[in-house]
Amino acid sequence: MVNLIPTVIKNFYDKWNVQGFILASLSLQTILILFAPFRKRTGNVMIIWLIWSAYLMADWAANFAVGLISNSQDNSLKPDREDILAFWAPFLLLHLGGPDTITAFALEDNALWLRHLVGLVTQVSAAVLVFGQSLPENNLWVPTVLLFAAGTIKYGERTRALFLANLNRFRESMLKAPDPGPNYAKLMEEYSSKKDARLPTNIELIPEPNKDSKTARYAADEKVLDVLAAVRHAYHFFEIFKGLIVDLIFSFRERDESRLFFQKRTPEDAFKVLAVELNFMYEVLYTKVVVVHSMFGYFVRFVSWCAVVAALLTFYSLDKRIFRKIDIGITYTLLFGAIALDTIALFMLAFSDWTAASIQSLSTENRWKKFWKASIDRCFLPLLKYFLILKKINWCTNTESTTNTESTSWLGRARQILCSWLERPRQILFRRWSESLHQYNLIEYCLKERIEPIWVYPIVELGLKDFYDWMIYVSKEPFTKELWVFIFGQLKKKSELADDPDTAKRICSARGDWVLQDSDWNGGSNKLMFYVVDVDYDQSLIIWHVATELCYNTDKDEDNNNVGDYREFCKILSDYMLYLLVMQPTMMSAVAGIGQIRFRDTCAEAKQFFIRKNLRQGRLEKEDKQHACKMILEVNTDVKPVDLKGDRSKSVLFDACILAKNLKELKGEKWKLMCEVWVELLSYAASHCRANSHAAQLSKGGELITFVWLLMAHFGIGDQFQINEGHARAKLIVGWIEDFDVLMDAFPFLFLSYGCLPCYE
Repeated sequence: MVNLIPTVIKNFYDKWNVQGFILASLSLQTILILFAPFRKRTGNVMIIWLIWSAYLMADWAANFAVGLISNSQDNSLKPDREDILAFWAPFLLLHLGGPDTITAFALEDNALWLRHLVGLVTQVSAAVLVFGQSLPENNLWVPTVLLFAAGTIKYGERTRALFLANLNRFRESMLKAPDPGPNYAKLMEEYSSKKDARLPTNIELIPEPNKDSKTARYAADEKVLDVLAAVRHAYHFFEIFKGLIVDLIFSFRERDESRLFFQKRTPEDAFKVLAVELNFMYEVLYTKVVVVHSMFGYFVRFVSWCAVVAALLTFYSLDKRIFRKIDIGITYTLLFGAIALDTIALFMLAFSDWTAASIQSLSTENRWKKFWKASIDRCFLPLLKYFLILKKINWCTNTESTTNTESTSWLGRARQILCSWLERPRQILFRRWSESLHQYNLIEYCLKERIEPIWVYPIVELGLKDFYDWMIYVSKEPFTKELWVFIFGQLKKKSELADDPDTAKRICSARGDWVLQDSDWNGGSNKLMFYVVDVDYDQSLIIWHVATELCYNTDKDEDNNNVGDYREFCKILSDYMLYLLVMQPTMMSAVAGIGQIRFRDTCAEAKQFFIRKNLRQGRLEKEDKQHACKMILEVNTDVKPVDLKGDRSKSVLFDACILAKNLKELKGEKWKLMCEVWVELLSYAASHCRANSHAAQLSKGGELITFVWLLMAHFGIGDQFQINEGHARAKLIVGWIEDFDVLMDAFPFLFLSYGCLPCYE
């Protein structure tokens, strides 16, 4: 028999396997608690993949270590080894409980809460079995019991967090008590009896009183929101609009309150509130915050922390001369590691958005509460505000590097680089989302990928072509303040027209036609309407993407600063929307249609055209793209492509060429029109994307489309508001008497009220 594993390695593994896996489990927990929050701050595939690997390996390492400890307990072990192994087993329960920063890697993990409950019972039973085998001679039974209690609490916290974040349970938690409405049967019985008695009878419907909320009342008084006010408003709207995740609908009152607030905000302040609100959604779905952030959660966490500290003190006070030094060192490492991880978790919780929202909502009803809140405001709130300022949005402006005259000198450039280096750690450690937009360009892809290298074929066969394309062809563009101001302005202008749900739905369903039908471009917009109304959404998106690229690389209007901004907006939104269509199909599945087929066919035709024109591949320069776009526009398009090619191929390359030529005929601010069309295409995709897809993207760096989705909901644009203003009560009025009050005093039984009035049940 051939021994594939050398004897030295086998003996080393047999001697140190338990210690190795326990320390590996502690290391993985450290990695997760420190680096798991980075997945909401970056869309980098490699970082997300590393966190995913640590997430999977953490549970595997802990479970495997428990099995090794159980198998190691036999009659050949010395009593001191049995005691120390039994003491290590509860540490693995702590590790299986996981850090506060990650309970689920994806939304689907929350649906597996029952599996984790079974795992809780199984692993606790295994730990009890290991501990029981070391009795009655176990010298470490006191710290073992303390750690056993702490580990069970941590594992239970994780299981409960998964249960509460399960979308079915999440939806049930937000459903209000059943409302049967006014007592229809009794009302109609009385109505019929009065009609039979031939009394003049009428039913009067009284509308609901218009009660402005507290947020709506003081919204107009706040000109600029500081970080604490932004958190307060974000938490208020999160409590109302978290039902968006599970497709709940909202009342007209909630719509009007949110709409009034956001219409009075500047674009920057609105983005602050949206960023914090999405952060609340992320933490509810993917962390332990709901379980920990409550009075019971604080108490349980305090008990758990005290149990670990007591276990450390007890172990320190015991006589440890019977144990090996290496085992003592590992035990201290595990104890201090557990305390350190809990302390880090406490620090993160104390300086979180949840704490800021809780402090600002503290009541001051009595003297003790008033004193307690005043003490917090004086001692802790300034420090908390400083940490919230570190999470501010790092706006990137289009003119950031051109307005500073000092930037032309080497000293100015050096200072800018140094400031950028100093600012970079803050951005990475504290930002709330990736603050960038992914870009994917069809023309650039076809020029680079005209002939695929031989070494790409094995990647394709392994199913990693998308990963390869993401690494090679996807780029990032910083999210600029000017772009957000433009998007916010467009949606705000439409929200002012959406006074009723039907108009809001029509605006929500527009994908370019709303802009074109309201614009006056010397009749030119009529030619463009076909490309947004008479084609599928995915077809329209690819056509407008290619047309934008053709115009961008051949247009000479960029000298005008205003036109230049709109031109850059079009380029960024065009490449971003194609990235979503091609690289994020789950987000666009509701509107994508056969987008993948159309994209592949268009790429095939473009590659064929470039090969025939002998356009070079490989390293791509700006001049190469401009030359390629110019050659496409030079093709004669007097006859529509469908008339010659039929519908066998779904390519839209030369349909986009025709659109680009029509766009070039427009005079004036054509780029502004194109920007408005792209914002409508973006908002259409945002409102029609499934809510769970938006929620899933929060754990992958976040996307601009999710911010647009939430902003549209706050502006009342969409189909989430399906409840029109109703009637608070119904009155059954018998007879028509001018002196109404006299009749009511004389015959109160004739006036029957339902619904909200308590006088009739």
